[in-house]
Amino acid sequence: MKKVINDPKNVVDEMIKGYVLAYPNYVSRVEGTDVIARANKKENKVALISGGGSGHEPSHAGFLGTGMLDAAVCGAMFTSPTPDQVFEAIRAVATPTGVLLIIKNYSGDVMNFEVAMEMAEEEGIKVDKVIVDDDVAVENSTYTVGRRGIAGTVLVHKIAGAIAESGASLEEVKEMAEHVIKNTRSMGMALTPCYMPETKEPSFTLADDEMEIGLGIHGEPGVYKDKIKTADEITNVLLGKVLDDMKLQANDEVVVLVNGLGATPLMEMFIANKTIHHILNEKGIKVYDTMIGEYMTSMEMAGFSITLLKLDETLKTLYKQTADTPAWKQF
Repeated sequence: MKKVINDPKNVVDEMIKGYVLAYPNYVSRVEGTDVIARANKKENKVALISGGGSGHEPSHAGFLGTGMLDAAVCGAMFTSPTPDQVFEAIRAVATPTGVLLIIKNYSGDVMNFEVAMEMAEEEGIKVDKVIVDDDVAVENSTYTVGRRGIAGTVLVHKIAGAIAESGASLEEVKEMAEHVIKNTRSMGMALTPCYMPETKEPSFTLADDEMEIGLGIHGEPGVYKDKIKTADEITNVLLGKVLDDMKLQANDEVVVLVNGLGATPLMEMFIANKTIHHILNEKGIKVYDTMIGEYMTSMEMAGFSITLLKLDETLKTLYKQTADTPAWKQF
Protein backbone atom coordinates (compact mmCIF):
# COMPACT_ATOMS: atom_id res chain seq x y z
CA MET A 1 0.00 0.00 0.00
CA LYS A 2 1.41 3.36 -1.08
CA LYS A 3 0.89 6.48 1.03
CA VAL A 4 1.91 10.12 0.67
CA ILE A 5 3.43 10.59 4.12
CA ASN A 6 6.79 11.26 5.77
CA ASP A 7 7.43 9.52 9.08
CA PRO A 8 4.40 7.35 9.95
CA LYS A 9 4.79 8.35 13.60
CA ASN A 10 4.22 12.02 12.73
CA VAL A 11 1.14 11.79 10.50
CA VAL A 12 -1.31 13.33 13.01
CA ASP A 13 1.01 16.21 13.96
CA GLU A 14 1.83 17.00 10.32
CA MET A 15 -1.83 16.71 9.32
CA ILE A 16 -2.84 19.23 12.00
CA LYS A 17 -0.11 21.65 10.92
CA GLY A 18 -1.21 21.42 7.30
CA TYR A 19 -4.87 21.79 8.18
CA VAL A 20 -4.33 24.92 10.26
CA LEU A 21 -2.23 26.44 7.47
CA ALA A 22 -5.03 25.72 4.99
CA TYR A 23 -7.81 27.37 7.04
CA PRO A 24 -6.29 30.07 9.27
CA ASN A 25 -9.49 32.14 9.15
CA TYR A 26 -11.43 29.23 10.63
CA VAL A 27 -9.13 27.41 13.02
CA SER A 28 -6.02 27.46 15.16
CA ARG A 29 -4.11 24.81 17.08
CA VAL A 30 -4.21 24.84 20.86
CA GLU A 31 -0.53 25.13 21.67
CA GLY A 32 1.14 21.96 22.89
CA THR A 33 -1.86 19.76 22.07
CA ASP A 34 -3.53 17.85 19.25
CA VAL A 35 -6.60 20.06 19.64
CA ILE A 36 -7.89 22.30 16.85
CA ALA A 37 -10.21 25.13 17.90
CA ARG A 38 -12.27 27.79 16.20
CA ALA A 39 -10.28 30.89 15.39
CA ASN A 40 -13.09 33.11 16.70
CA LYS A 41 -13.90 31.85 20.18
CA LYS A 42 -17.52 32.05 21.29
CA GLU A 43 -18.54 34.38 24.08
CA ASN A 44 -21.38 33.43 26.44
CA LYS A 45 -22.73 30.64 24.23
CA VAL A 46 -22.49 26.89 24.65
CA ALA A 47 -19.31 25.49 23.11
CA LEU A 48 -19.37 22.14 21.29
CA ILE A 49 -16.49 19.67 21.23
CA SER A 50 -16.16 16.44 19.30
CA GLY A 51 -13.29 14.26 18.21
CA GLY A 52 -11.88 10.77 18.11
CA GLY A 53 -9.10 8.92 16.41
CA SER A 54 -7.61 10.53 13.32
CA GLY A 55 -8.23 8.99 9.91
CA HIS A 56 -11.85 10.14 9.55
CA GLU A 57 -11.16 13.49 7.92
CA PRO A 58 -12.87 15.88 7.37
CA SER A 59 -14.39 14.75 10.68
CA HIS A 60 -14.13 16.39 13.01
CA ALA A 61 -11.98 19.45 12.42
CA GLY A 62 -13.68 20.14 9.09
CA PHE A 63 -16.79 21.14 11.00
CA LEU A 64 -15.21 23.85 13.15
CA GLY A 65 -16.76 27.22 12.62
CA THR A 66 -19.87 29.33 12.99
CA GLY A 67 -22.94 27.18 13.52
CA MET A 68 -21.13 23.93 14.28
CA LEU A 69 -18.18 22.84 16.47
CA ASP A 70 -15.83 24.88 18.62
CA ALA A 71 -13.04 22.33 19.05
CA ALA A 72 -11.97 18.97 17.66
CA VAL A 73 -9.66 16.59 19.49
CA CYS A 74 -7.42 14.56 17.17
CA GLY A 75 -6.39 11.23 18.63
CA ALA A 76 -3.80 8.90 17.16
CA MET A 77 -4.88 6.89 14.15
CA PHE A 78 -8.23 5.23 14.95
CA THR A 79 -7.44 5.69 18.65
CA SER A 80 -9.44 7.68 21.17
CA PRO A 81 -7.90 10.97 22.31
CA THR A 82 -6.48 10.79 25.80
CA PRO A 83 -8.42 12.45 28.65
CA ASP A 84 -5.81 15.19 29.04
CA GLN A 85 -6.17 16.17 25.38
CA VAL A 86 -9.97 16.33 25.69
CA PHE A 87 -9.56 18.34 28.91
CA GLU A 88 -7.32 20.84 27.12
CA ALA A 89 -10.00 21.23 24.45
CA ILE A 90 -12.61 21.93 27.12
CA ARG A 91 -10.38 24.51 28.78
CA ALA A 92 -9.63 26.19 25.46
CA VAL A 93 -13.23 26.83 24.40
CA ALA A 94 -15.22 26.83 27.67
CA THR A 95 -17.63 29.69 28.25
CA PRO A 96 -19.73 30.52 31.33
CA THR A 97 -22.71 29.00 29.50
CA GLY A 98 -21.06 25.59 29.35
CA VAL A 99 -19.57 22.95 27.06
CA LEU A 100 -21.26 19.99 25.37
CA LEU A 101 -19.20 16.95 24.35
CA ILE A 102 -20.52 15.07 21.30
CA ILE A 103 -19.11 11.55 21.57
CA LYS A 104 -19.34 8.70 19.08
CA ASN A 105 -20.28 5.48 20.85
CA TYR A 106 -16.96 3.68 21.03
CA SER A 107 -15.83 2.41 24.41
CA GLY A 108 -12.50 4.24 24.41
CA ASP A 109 -14.03 7.54 23.34
CA VAL A 110 -16.81 7.36 25.93
CA MET A 111 -14.41 6.49 28.75
CA ASN A 112 -11.80 9.13 27.94
CA PHE A 113 -14.27 11.94 27.28
CA GLU A 114 -16.05 11.15 30.56
CA VAL A 115 -12.76 11.28 32.49
CA ALA A 116 -12.06 14.66 30.88
CA MET A 117 -15.53 15.83 31.96
CA GLU A 118 -14.71 14.97 35.56
CA MET A 119 -11.42 16.87 35.31
CA ALA A 120 -13.24 19.92 33.93
CA GLU A 121 -15.95 19.81 36.58
CA GLU A 122 -13.26 19.80 39.27
CA GLU A 123 -12.12 23.15 37.83
CA GLY A 124 -15.65 24.52 37.96
CA ILE A 125 -16.36 24.23 34.22
CA LYS A 126 -19.95 23.46 33.34
CA VAL A 127 -19.89 20.48 30.97
CA ASP A 128 -22.23 17.77 29.72
CA LYS A 129 -22.26 15.10 27.02
CA VAL A 130 -24.32 13.22 24.45
CA ILE A 131 -23.42 9.88 22.87
CA VAL A 132 -24.20 9.26 19.20
CA ASP A 133 -25.26 5.71 18.26
CA ASP A 134 -26.76 5.97 14.78
CA ASP A 135 -25.39 2.75 13.25
CA VAL A 136 -28.18 0.17 12.85
CA ALA A 137 -25.83 -2.60 11.68
CA VAL A 138 -24.88 -4.10 15.05
CA GLU A 139 -26.15 -3.67 18.59
CA ASN A 140 -22.94 -4.58 20.43
CA SER A 141 -19.39 -5.29 19.36
CA THR A 142 -15.84 -5.59 20.64
CA TYR A 143 -15.64 -1.80 20.38
CA THR A 144 -18.97 -0.72 21.85
CA VAL A 145 -21.79 -1.36 24.24
CA GLY A 146 -24.81 -0.62 22.12
CA ARG A 147 -24.75 0.80 18.62
CA ARG A 148 -21.74 2.52 17.10
CA GLY A 149 -21.59 6.20 16.20
CA ILE A 150 -20.83 6.86 12.54
CA ALA A 151 -21.64 9.50 9.88
CA GLY A 152 -24.89 10.63 11.48
CA THR A 153 -22.69 12.36 14.06
CA VAL A 154 -22.15 15.17 11.55
CA LEU A 155 -25.88 15.97 11.59
CA VAL A 156 -25.75 16.15 15.39
CA HIS A 157 -22.93 18.67 15.03
CA LYS A 158 -25.10 20.71 12.67
CA ILE A 159 -28.30 20.85 14.68
CA ALA A 160 -26.63 21.23 18.07
CA GLY A 161 -24.36 23.88 16.58
CA ALA A 162 -27.30 25.84 15.27
CA ILE A 163 -29.16 25.95 18.56
CA ALA A 164 -25.97 26.74 20.47
CA GLU A 165 -25.34 29.65 18.12
CA SER A 166 -28.80 30.99 18.97
CA GLY A 167 -27.81 31.41 22.62
CA ALA A 168 -29.65 28.40 24.08
CA SER A 169 -28.66 27.01 27.47
CA LEU A 170 -26.50 23.92 27.89
CA GLU A 171 -29.56 21.94 28.93
CA GLU A 172 -31.44 23.04 25.81
CA VAL A 173 -28.52 22.26 23.51
CA LYS A 174 -28.12 18.79 25.03
CA GLU A 175 -31.85 18.09 24.74
CA MET A 176 -31.83 19.06 21.06
CA ALA A 177 -28.72 16.99 20.35
CA GLU A 178 -30.40 13.96 21.92
CA HIS A 179 -33.49 14.63 19.82
CA VAL A 180 -31.34 14.49 16.67
CA ILE A 181 -29.68 11.26 17.83
CA LYS A 182 -33.07 9.61 18.39
CA ASN A 183 -34.12 10.51 14.86
CA THR A 184 -30.91 9.61 13.00
CA ARG A 185 -30.01 6.18 11.59
CA SER A 186 -27.11 5.02 9.41
CA MET A 187 -25.64 1.91 7.82
CA GLY A 188 -22.54 1.39 5.69
CA MET A 189 -20.63 -1.08 3.54
CA ALA A 190 -17.10 -1.50 2.20
CA LEU A 191 -15.46 -2.88 -0.91
CA THR A 192 -11.90 -2.62 0.40
CA PRO A 193 -10.16 -2.21 3.76
CA CYS A 194 -8.04 0.74 4.81
CA TYR A 195 -4.35 0.59 5.69
CA MET A 196 -2.76 2.01 8.84
CA PRO A 197 0.20 4.34 8.15
CA GLU A 198 2.61 2.64 10.55
CA THR A 199 1.97 -0.97 9.57
CA LYS A 200 0.54 -0.61 6.05
CA GLU A 201 -1.50 -3.67 6.93
CA PRO A 202 -5.19 -3.93 5.95
CA SER A 203 -7.78 -3.36 8.66
CA PHE A 204 -9.60 -6.50 7.45
CA THR A 205 -9.49 -8.79 4.43
CA LEU A 206 -11.88 -9.26 1.54
CA ALA A 207 -11.63 -11.40 -1.55
CA ASP A 208 -11.62 -9.55 -4.86
CA ASP A 209 -15.28 -10.38 -5.41
CA GLU A 210 -16.46 -9.69 -1.83
CA MET A 211 -17.94 -6.77 0.07
CA GLU A 212 -18.56 -6.23 3.79
CA ILE A 213 -22.04 -5.11 4.85
CA GLY A 214 -22.50 -3.14 8.04
CA LEU A 215 -18.89 -2.53 9.05
CA GLY A 216 -17.76 0.33 11.31
CA ILE A 217 -15.61 3.33 10.42
CA HIS A 218 -12.47 1.69 11.82
CA GLY A 219 -12.85 -1.48 9.79
CA GLU A 220 -14.66 -3.30 12.60
CA PRO A 221 -16.51 -6.41 11.47
CA GLY A 222 -19.85 -5.88 9.84
CA VAL A 223 -22.94 -8.04 9.74
CA TYR A 224 -21.76 -10.32 6.95
CA LYS A 225 -19.59 -10.65 3.85
CA ASP A 226 -21.26 -11.12 0.49
CA LYS A 227 -20.44 -11.26 -3.18
CA ILE A 228 -20.33 -7.81 -4.76
CA LYS A 229 -23.78 -6.74 -5.91
CA THR A 230 -25.04 -3.93 -8.11
CA ALA A 231 -25.42 -0.39 -6.75
CA ASP A 232 -29.20 -0.84 -6.64
CA GLU A 233 -28.92 -4.09 -4.67
CA ILE A 234 -26.43 -2.66 -2.17
CA THR A 235 -28.51 0.46 -1.65
CA ASN A 236 -31.66 -1.60 -1.11
CA VAL A 237 -29.93 -3.60 1.62
CA LEU A 238 -28.50 -0.58 3.47
CA LEU A 239 -31.54 1.66 3.16
CA GLY A 240 -33.88 -1.23 3.93
CA LYS A 241 -32.23 -1.81 7.30
CA VAL A 242 -32.33 1.91 8.10
CA LEU A 243 -36.01 2.15 7.18
CA ASP A 244 -36.91 -0.97 9.15
CA ASP A 245 -35.41 0.64 12.23
CA MET A 246 -36.88 4.12 11.77
CA LYS A 247 -40.51 3.18 11.04
CA LEU A 248 -41.06 6.20 8.84
CA GLN A 249 -44.52 7.02 7.54
CA ALA A 250 -45.77 8.53 4.28
CA ASN A 251 -45.27 12.32 4.23
CA ASP A 252 -42.45 12.19 6.77
CA GLU A 253 -39.54 14.43 5.76
CA VAL A 254 -35.89 13.42 5.91
CA VAL A 255 -32.39 14.63 5.23
CA VAL A 256 -30.38 12.09 3.21
CA LEU A 257 -26.63 11.84 3.78
CA VAL A 258 -24.62 9.63 1.41
CA ASN A 259 -21.18 9.51 2.98
CA GLY A 260 -18.08 8.28 1.18
CA LEU A 261 -15.55 6.34 3.25
CA GLY A 262 -12.47 7.72 1.50
CA ALA A 263 -12.06 6.10 -1.91
CA THR A 264 -15.54 5.98 -3.42
CA PRO A 265 -16.04 8.16 -6.52
CA LEU A 266 -18.84 10.70 -6.43
CA MET A 267 -20.19 9.00 -9.55
CA GLU A 268 -20.93 5.86 -7.56
CA MET A 269 -22.50 7.77 -4.67
CA PHE A 270 -24.77 9.62 -7.10
CA ILE A 271 -25.88 6.27 -8.54
CA ALA A 272 -26.72 5.06 -5.03
CA ASN A 273 -28.54 8.31 -4.35
CA LYS A 274 -30.75 7.74 -7.39
CA THR A 275 -31.95 4.51 -5.84
CA ILE A 276 -32.38 6.08 -2.38
CA HIS A 277 -34.67 8.75 -3.81
CA HIS A 278 -36.62 6.21 -5.84
CA ILE A 279 -37.26 4.01 -2.78
CA LEU A 280 -38.22 6.94 -0.57
CA ASN A 281 -40.51 8.37 -3.25
CA GLU A 282 -42.30 5.03 -3.59
CA LYS A 283 -42.95 5.05 0.17
CA GLY A 284 -44.21 8.65 0.12
CA ILE A 285 -41.27 9.86 2.23
CA LYS A 286 -40.20 13.39 1.32
CA VAL A 287 -36.55 14.34 0.90
CA TYR A 288 -35.92 17.81 2.31
CA ASP A 289 -32.20 17.90 1.49
CA THR A 290 -29.51 15.57 0.17
CA MET A 291 -25.85 15.64 1.16
CA ILE A 292 -23.37 13.63 -0.90
CA GLY A 293 -19.63 13.51 -0.31
CA GLU A 294 -16.96 12.62 2.23
CA TYR A 295 -18.02 13.72 5.70
CA MET A 296 -16.67 10.91 7.89
CA THR A 297 -14.12 8.70 6.16
CA SER A 298 -12.06 5.67 7.07
CA MET A 299 -8.70 6.48 5.51
CA GLU A 300 -8.75 5.14 1.92
CA MET A 301 -11.53 2.59 2.41
CA ALA A 302 -13.81 2.13 -0.61
CA GLY A 303 -17.44 2.12 0.41
CA PHE A 304 -20.22 4.39 1.62
CA SER A 305 -22.90 4.77 4.25
CA ILE A 306 -26.46 6.00 4.12
CA THR A 307 -27.87 8.22 6.86
CA LEU A 308 -31.42 9.44 7.29
CA LEU A 309 -32.46 12.20 9.70
CA LYS A 310 -36.20 12.40 10.31
CA LEU A 311 -37.22 16.05 10.51
CA ASP A 312 -39.84 17.94 12.43
CA GLU A 313 -40.37 21.69 12.10
CA THR A 314 -37.85 22.53 14.82
CA LEU A 315 -35.15 20.31 13.35
CA LYS A 316 -35.85 21.67 9.88
CA THR A 317 -35.47 25.26 11.08
CA LEU A 318 -32.17 24.49 12.81
CA TYR A 319 -30.84 22.39 9.94
CA LYS A 320 -31.20 25.21 7.44
CA GLN A 321 -29.42 27.77 9.61
CA THR A 322 -26.14 28.94 8.13
CA ALA A 323 -23.01 27.02 9.07
CA ASP A 324 -19.65 28.34 7.93
CA THR A 325 -16.95 25.66 8.21
CA PRO A 326 -14.38 24.25 5.80
CA ALA A 327 -16.25 20.99 5.17
CA TRP A 328 -19.97 21.76 5.54
CA LYS A 329 -22.06 22.03 2.43
CA GLN A 330 -24.18 25.17 2.57
CA PHE A 331 -27.95 24.60 2.43
